[in-house]
Amino acid sequence: MSSNESDTGLTALREKVEHVDTAIVALLAQRVELARAVGTHKREEGLATLDAKREAAVLRRAGTLAREAGLPEEAVRQLFWTIIGICRHAQEETQ
Repeated sequence: MSSNESDTGLTALREKVEHVDTAIVALLAQRVELARAVGTHKREEGLATLDAKREAAVLRRAGTLAREAGLPEEAVRQLFWTIIGICRHAQEETQ
């Protein structure tokens, strides 16, 4: 395989990675919008923004999904902890 063919293959793979990255960001934006809706609902019902039990459940589920997908559980839980923080902030914005 020539260098050009190898570069073309690498370019195609990188383009696929970029498409996945775009989808991840779009899904994150969708999750944040849902978190804002949850925040509005919580405010209307007089509920607290922080729900430690729910956050723990989300983290446990993320670990399980990671394990089932063959991904490192702790790294995925850390990623979800960051996502939870972003979404918690979005909920707080609605108050």
